[in-house]
Amino acid sequence: MPTFEITTASADDITVLGEWAHAEGWNPGLTDGQVFFATDPCGFLIGRLDGEPVSSVSVMRYGTSFGFLGFYLTRPSLRGRGYGIQVWRAGTARLSGRTVGLDGVPAQQDNYRRSGFRTAWGNARYEGLAPRDVAPPAGVSLVDARSLPFARLTAYDRRFFPEPRDSFLAPWATAPRHTALAAVRDGEIVGFAVLRACRAASRIGPLHAESAEVAAALVSALASSDPDTPVAIDVPDVNPAAVPLAEQLGLTPSFDTARMYTGPVPDFDRAGVFGITSLELG
Repeated sequence: MPTFEITTASADDITVLGEWAHAEGWNPGLTDGQVFFATDPCGFLIGRLDGEPVSSVSVMRYGTSFGFLGFYLTRPSLRGRGYGIQVWRAGTARLSGRTVGLDGVPAQQDNYRRSGFRTAWGNARYEGLAPRDVAPPAGVSLVDARSLPFARLTAYDRRFFPEPRDSFLAPWATAPRHTALAAVRDGEIVGFAVLRACRAASRIGPLHAESAEVAAALVSALASSDPDTPVAIDVPDVNPAAVPLAEQLGLTPSFDTARMYTGPVPDFDRAGVFGITSLELG
């Protein structure tokens, strides 16, 4: 009789999950695995059938009160046999007592509602070749984010996320094939964005800015680093200025997800979020 067990994922397992995500059309980043694993090494669970990975979930802990769930996957040939729901239960147990967020594809949203999640807003992935000639507003300069003190970056990021996420942000801003830019005015950070190389369009996230004009300049500068490759941004409709900006940049929607939470929706600077960081880790 086949043996099913759930274990913490190894670094090699994370590579397998990247292949599964690619097969689902999620367009994972080329270096996502090493960054995600560094964020919470115990945060990936794998369901194994006779030792072989067949299902997964990621359950990242942030601070003391928040968690984020992603990578809920089962190998297509083995779906409907309970291997997914078993890792789901193990994963949600790891986040017990926390408000939990996820970005759910339409086909799974009813299942998530049955597990206590409620929709907070919608995300749409916008893709295309962004203009490369958008200048920042007067008085704003764009700099390599890695040149700034890390404490300043984390303080700025904290405005847009429920808990500190230093263990994620450090590798995210510095990983190979990632480009991180900050917008600065009079010594203060007024925008921050990261582009990461992926298998298809390069994904931009986070895209945080004090205004649509600053966000547009960040996207344009990041797109210029690889002008022949389209960019993709997961745009939240909770910021009324975000979708119009994506359309102004000539990007078009390709698919939708919903940000869902258990418990109260976290409080953060919604007006400054023009692109979420990652569908997988929040």
